[in-house]
Amino acid sequence: MRLPSRQNTARALVAAVLAAAFAAQAAAALRPHIPLLLASTTASLAVEGVLYRWQRDMLSLFAKSHADLTLRHVLRDLLLVVGLLRVGEQDRETAYAPLVAGLLVFYALHCAIQAASVLVRRTRTLPVLTRNIDARALRLTSAPPALLGRAGHRLLAYGLPSTAGLLATAATGEPGCAGFGVAASLGLALMGLYDLLVRLLPSRRPAGEQEVLDWFDAWLAEYRPTVGLYFSGGASSAYQANMWLEPLAKLEGRPLIVLRERFMVQKIAATDVPIVCLPKVSTLLRLEQSTLQVLIHPSNSGKTSQVLRIPSLKHTFVNHGESDKLSSCNPYAKAYDEVWVAGPAARERYAQAEVGVEDKDVVEIGRPQLDAVRPYAGPPTEKYATVLYAPTWEGWDGNPGNTSVIDAGENLVRALLADPGVRLLYKPHPLTGSVDARARAADLRIRELVRAANRERSGKRPSDDGELSVCAKELDRLTTASFRAGADQVERMLAQSMPEPGRAEAVARATTAWEEAYWASLPEWEHQVVTDARPALYACFNRADLLVSDVSSVVSDFLASGKPYAVANTSGLTEDVFRKAFPTAGAATVLTPDAAGVPQLLDAVRHPERDELADARVELKQRLLGPDEPTAQARFNDAVRALCSVARDHRARMAKRLAAELPAPRREATAEEIAGREAPPAPEPASATPSQ
Repeated sequence: MRLPSRQNTARALVAAVLAAAFAAQAAAALRPHIPLLLASTTASLAVEGVLYRWQRDMLSLFAKSHADLTLRHVLRDLLLVVGLLRVGEQDRETAYAPLVAGLLVFYALHCAIQAASVLVRRTRTLPVLTRNIDARALRLTSAPPALLGRAGHRLLAYGLPSTAGLLATAATGEPGCAGFGVAASLGLALMGLYDLLVRLLPSRRPAGEQEVLDWFDAWLAEYRPTVGLYFSGGASSAYQANMWLEPLAKLEGRPLIVLRERFMVQKIAATDVPIVCLPKVSTLLRLEQSTLQVLIHPSNSGKTSQVLRIPSLKHTFVNHGESDKLSSCNPYAKAYDEVWVAGPAARERYAQAEVGVEDKDVVEIGRPQLDAVRPYAGPPTEKYATVLYAPTWEGWDGNPGNTSVIDAGENLVRALLADPGVRLLYKPHPLTGSVDARARAADLRIRELVRAANRERSGKRPSDDGELSVCAKELDRLTTASFRAGADQVERMLAQSMPEPGRAEAVARATTAWEEAYWASLPEWEHQVVTDARPALYACFNRADLLVSDVSSVVSDFLASGKPYAVANTSGLTEDVFRKAFPTAGAATVLTPDAAGVPQLLDAVRHPERDELADARVELKQRLLGPDEPTAQARFNDAVRALCSVARDHRARMAKRLAAELPAPRREATAEEIAGREAPPAPEPASATPSQ
């Protein structure tokens, strides 16, 4: 509670100082008192700087109170002018009239710039955003300076010369200082307005909405996509799509990534697969006229139902990991044409859940991502056994069995750290603490335990030869797009055009080199808290001799290695009931919240002859992930090919049915047909009337 209290105190102090500065400025202007006027004006400007640097959240509070920056700036200059008018001779109104007029013109220009910036922003809001696609035909250009689109920053920057000039005039009594300052502000405002107006010229602005849509249709016709990855979600959920990028890129045909949120374009990891973002439903429905046949869904979202309306596409749900949780058998899955799972266990899970997914619609494809996980190569050969503790997050349903962080995390970590021969890698879920504050607090305490344990250890550190820095720079160069601070979506779209040939292979090599350099740069005895995007989870799998986790997809994926693993039971169930309820724990050492079984578990890791669960892990791996041959990537590709065939057959049937239902179009007769028709008989002439 201390941090919020300090924040509230800081906010109250800033507001009080700003109010006091304006009150003092008003008193000094009316009295008049030049030293106080100068001091109070300077103080208010300093507080504005503090607001924009450290207290940005207060800006919205001031705006809601109708005390936004524009009003504050006008009031500040007005009080300066009042102070100047009340000092000296009675005829100062005439001398300062041009300054007042200049200030009024400046504020009018400020409003004009704001209106022009809104218009420019609208012209640069395209109905389609892309990555890895050459979109130069849309006349994409760099964004205007960021300052022009930020009213508060712009008013402070452009208005500073006029305010400074007025202050100088108040101190020296020379009107020329104020005149020079106002002229400088007017010049800056005119240049900014000119910059924006030029961008509104037809030849300088990007393509219009209809032109962009026509270009998109033409690109679809040229690229001819066959399979796509559809994703919609929040900023923290991008990992759900990123885990499928590499398997998607290896598919036969022409893959495509379809996004719905504009910010998500930059959240998708490095890939050579073309990316399109279609925010509007009307734009999304244009996919119906394309060659796209199958859409792969790694997650459910509110916008999923919008794309399911396209009758020409077939949809499959692949999820972003499998576990025994109820979320892995969401009833929403029945909305898809097929559900692709890793192995027989998931098929059985859907059958037992009775959520409406028929067995004929379930296809086992394995987990193509797990090709990067190295198999078990025996017990630890070095001084330290590496243990990966990777708990999941608390979830949305409040189930105490979701995560071990709250009830067991600290006990598990203490027990592991108590063994002098253990090196711990703690990798919490990215969403830990996002729902339950207790999980966040426990996570912070666990991190402190790790730091404290490192302070108790010492040993030789690898020399820094710069290899990690070199590898990081190369990997960043290949995977990270650098933009200037004011770049908007159109400018990023221009910068992220067609990827360089061979970039995907170069990224794979650079990633491997970085991982080797990263682990080599760390002391073998030092515990680690891994929270960055790199190293990835599977890289941690390859370094670990043992996994400790919860009932989650992490356990299923780790089984690909064949290494020992443990699952924390914080559900309150007995071990037998827990194993029966969660089949992924069938080959695991089940740990209670007090972590009493950790010493025995570590002993089995170091001495495989005492590992009684080795055979069970082999069997469970087959149930959860399917057979080793054919590979998961091959099965994934076969499933895509089969569903594409179903989609093509469906389109053919629909086209045939539509042709049969529609009446034949009327056809105009040719001249020959008209000439060959039999003319109607001529009417008989009327008989003559006999004369009388």
